[in-house]
Amino acid sequence: MRAIWKGSVSFGLVNVPVKLYSATESHDVSFRQVHAKDGGRIKYQRVCAIDGEEVAYADIAKGYETEDGEMVVLDDDDMAQLPLTSSREIAVEKFVPSDQIDPMLFEKSYYLEPEKSGAKPYALLRQALLEADRMAVVTVALRQRTSVAVLRVRDDVIVLQTMMWPDEIRTPDFSVDAGDVKPGEVKMAQMLVETLAGDFDPDEFEDDYAEAVEALVKSKIEGGEVQRTTTSTKSSGEVVDLLAALQKSVAAAKQARGEAVPAEEEPAEEEPAEDKPAKKTAPRKAAASKAATKKTAAKKSTPAKKTAAKKSTTKKSTTRKAPAKKAS
Repeated sequence: MRAIWKGSVSFGLVNVPVKLYSATESHDVSFRQVHAKDGGRIKYQRVCAIDGEEVAYADIAKGYETEDGEMVVLDDDDMAQLPLTSSREIAVEKFVPSDQIDPMLFEKSYYLEPEKSGAKPYALLRQALLEADRMAVVTVALRQRTSVAVLRVRDDVIVLQTMMWPDEIRTPDFSVDAGDVKPGEVKMAQMLVETLAGDFDPDEFEDDYAEAVEALVKSKIEGGEVQRTTTSTKSSGEVVDLLAALQKSVAAAKQARGEAVPAEEEPAEEEPAEDKPAKKTAPRKAAASKAATKKTAAKKSTPAKKTAAKKSTTKKSTTRKAPAKKAS
């Protein structure tokens, strides 16, 4: 993992230098929008809604739309006046009981790793949070904006979880009126809950949608249903690379559950299998022409190597397109 932020956690007079790592990553399957006829990517232009002309990126400003539909344009000078901060401190405001914070407020999770000089105070804070069964409410500046977050312990590592502001949590605009619930119905529902009771194990669940996409893409590749666009070879490569990413995800999920991964489900390695015979072509021809002069042998060897190289390049190109990667 690569640290995305460096700073320190401060509580009281204790200062813990730390690094911040993103604790989660998305494995959602993404698709490109393409022309169904030839597989070409769909491009979008920045067009002004008033004059219909295309607008250069340098001419685009930020606009704030009011409730009345009016647009307030903000330039760079206006943005410079906003209260931005670049503080490198995670300031502990208070320690609160863990059950007081609604999980709906949690937004994004990060791992905190201590610098060498901060290992002991890091362990001290971790132990204090565990024994008190509390979370530390903190303020932190990420991407030049101050956010409220909490520190909690997960698997002996302190996790920072940013939180949404209270007004970002929507209130449901509906109510549920099911009438009177009979005691017998409640008892039956409780029996069902007890029947399905158990401990949560995330490895029991799998992304069947990703597996289905993998199987579908694989079958189309094997059936030759791949669009080769003349405008961009990168496009077809990225689409095919989706398969390799999905295969690795599925294999990793099965290994995490302790299941054996069949060899045919493992993603193919990028090995240019035709390289070896291609390299041997030139020496064979040179040996066969021992009776000829060195010039003649050299002339015969040169086209042979070029031919081999062409074949090798062709095969390499095919090999790269076999795996697939998740498009972003």
